[in-house]
Amino acid sequence: MKIKTVSKVLSLICLVVSFAMIPPLCLALYDRTTDASAFAISILAGIFMHIILSWNGRKNSISMGIREGVGVTGFSWIIASALGALPYWLAGLVSYTDAFFETMSGFTTTGATIFTEIESLPRGILLWRSLTHWMGGMGIIVLSLAVLPFLGVSGMEMYKAEVPGVTAEKITPRLHQTAIRLWGVYVALTLAETFFLFIGGVSLFDAFAHSCSTIATGGFSTKNNSVAYFTSPYIQWVIIIFMFASGVNFSLYFMLLQKRFRDFFKDEELKYYALITVSAAFAMSIALYGAGMFRGIEDTLRRTFFHVVSVMTTTGFIVEDYNLWPEFTKFIFVILMFIGASGGSTGGGCKVSRFLILGRQLKTEVWRLLHPRAVITARMNGQPIPRGTLESSTAFFTLYMWLFTISTLITTAFGIDVLTAFTGVLTCLSNVGPGLNALGPVENFAWLPSFIKWLFSFCMLAGRLELFAVILLFMPGTYRK
Repeated sequence: MKIKTVSKVLSLICLVVSFAMIPPLCLALYDRTTDASAFAISILAGIFMHIILSWNGRKNSISMGIREGVGVTGFSWIIASALGALPYWLAGLVSYTDAFFETMSGFTTTGATIFTEIESLPRGILLWRSLTHWMGGMGIIVLSLAVLPFLGVSGMEMYKAEVPGVTAEKITPRLHQTAIRLWGVYVALTLAETFFLFIGGVSLFDAFAHSCSTIATGGFSTKNNSVAYFTSPYIQWVIIIFMFASGVNFSLYFMLLQKRFRDFFKDEELKYYALITVSAAFAMSIALYGAGMFRGIEDTLRRTFFHVVSVMTTTGFIVEDYNLWPEFTKFIFVILMFIGASGGSTGGGCKVSRFLILGRQLKTEVWRLLHPRAVITARMNGQPIPRGTLESSTAFFTLYMWLFTISTLITTAFGIDVLTAFTGVLTCLSNVGPGLNALGPVENFAWLPSFIKWLFSFCMLAGRLELFAVILLFMPGTYRK
């Protein structure tokens, strides 16, 4: 790995994070709250870090290879979280461990929080929480490639390591054009949801903050009760629609813009993403309506669809304490946490596409047992699935289960009950937010031991970067030239 190259690019990441703190600083100055000085010092710290890293990478052209791409991708999220944690810490709100956890949860769009009285926080801090989601949703690296195209075409290695999903395919021939168009769709969805929430009676600040969290499939809210604060069915349905839209592969929106409607609706991952969501919601609605949990059919469907979409897309918003729901529904939530959203979306989890790929491979192997001489190829969207994709999907699941098992074992060693540990690790690896039991939807992560918070922060980062980019940081071969 070329350390000077990595250092030079990381210096630009520091600038991006520092500049992102300017709007919260302006809001804090406008409100005359004490967090203004915390943001000012944090911005200066980010600029200072930029100078140090830039000096270290001086007289070095940005030529990216796989090792450099992995290094930049992994370390950028760590350094962004380290800098982003400063406002919480300097404002005297929490310890640095808690501040780092909150920021990592924000940038990875997990939405797990350590704050208990969210509505008492200054608006500058609340805006910063939402912006960490929004920046992390499409990715700090993709943002950097959009606004800093002088990183060069070799930045494709960063793009591959950053964009979540089975494969990272460029939509346009030029990398920075791809990043700009991705962010164009991202911004359009954010503004659209802000508009619809605003006309529904939500304040402009709350509408924008919740839109940032929704489109990023994050889950941070400006209210203690999350979306349950807004009792309007209209508001809840708007958020349901935009959560679902954010769980769709963003490259499909370019098909709509190009009027390729047939290709859009023929996408197999989109079909199964919708099928799983609707099936889970109706199954849970029947169970909840039969148990008399809610008043009527619309009320039952709306609350059920809200939580199914929220968990499936790994957003994490809530309108009910589903910890009190029947065990059948809670097990479905666990399944949805594993599955996650579509590849190429802002959602987390293992991704629907990976389950489809492994399912097709399983079907192929069964047919080979029945017809040993037949030439059978696993296909998706009518195209043969490359062998490398099959192997990487299998490797991903293997690594996911190893990390999940080891992290859960460590968590239970601290005296935390199995269900809390199980869903706590799962919700962090899949970037969902709330888990079950003591980490349920109306609980928070503040009570966890400091070591577990650092462990969960690692799980959030590993899940957001699709495991491999983080694991490679611990491989000695990554740093050899």
